[in-house]
Amino acid sequence: MSTAFETNGLGKRYGRTWALRDCSLRVPAGRIAALVGPNGAGKSTLLHLVVGLLRPDAGTVQVLGETPAANRALLDRVGFVAQDAPLYRDFTATDLLTMCGKLNRRWDAALARERLGHLRIPFDRPVGKLSGGQRAQVALTLALAKRPELLLLDEPVAGLDPLARREFLQTLMGSVAEEGTTVVLSSHLLGDLERVCDYLILLQAAHVQVLGSVDDLLAGHRVLIGPRRAEAKVPGSVVHASHTDKQSTLLVRTNGQPIHDPAWTVHSVTLEDLVLAYLADASAGALPGPVGIEVTR
Repeated sequence: MSTAFETNGLGKRYGRTWALRDCSLRVPAGRIAALVGPNGAGKSTLLHLVVGLLRPDAGTVQVLGETPAANRALLDRVGFVAQDAPLYRDFTATDLLTMCGKLNRRWDAALARERLGHLRIPFDRPVGKLSGGQRAQVALTLALAKRPELLLLDEPVAGLDPLARREFLQTLMGSVAEEGTTVVLSSHLLGDLERVCDYLILLQAAHVQVLGSVDDLLAGHRVLIGPRRAEAKVPGSVVHASHTDKQSTLLVRTNGQPIHDPAWTVHSVTLEDLVLAYLADASAGALPGPVGIEVTR
């Protein structure tokens, strides 16, 4: 399976503080990867290192088989939408399309105009006067019109209302289906991620904690509900537990092991269940080595 990008011991430090440290991961090509973690976990730093806006202080990063820093040819193959969809607010959509056409050698002007027209975004209005949802769609359109092989999105829908988020994600999914683009989508909105993502990167305290196919991760975890017992035995390992006086609720990494104890009621796990359980305990699931848990087909 080809790789969109790969890091090995990657680290970035600001003064004495490591924003990202010992980050080793691999994202297969053709995936839509969710990048999640608490504030300060290193998500934006990782994306900026991948796109070449930052240089690492430790380790390496390879993007589409190349080193991103100062690599013009690689930048033509990568799209990036930073937080808050930064755009020249005094420019109209037409101005931005003209500028991007001069700066990007793979630029598809017809695609950009078609998408903005379909979304009914005015071409002659300064983007600073557009709604937040419209600005986000303009930024996404500019990134997509590069025809990127890898598209990085840093909290692109955080400030959008539910309808605008749905329209944004529909546009994204349509493009991915047509082009086979690899996407890394950073967001705190787990419900949105569950609808569109098939790969998970979970960062915790500047490290990778969980990495792998969403389907395989969900298949390898279960929620168990049963009577509270002093020495309850479950297969695998407990990621997170909550208790009342009489009942225990456990999220367990079973790694496919069957659960035979009739005292437990077994439930499947959602992506939100999984992410919140690991975020609740920075040490949960940590395995020897820097990668944490990796589940791949």
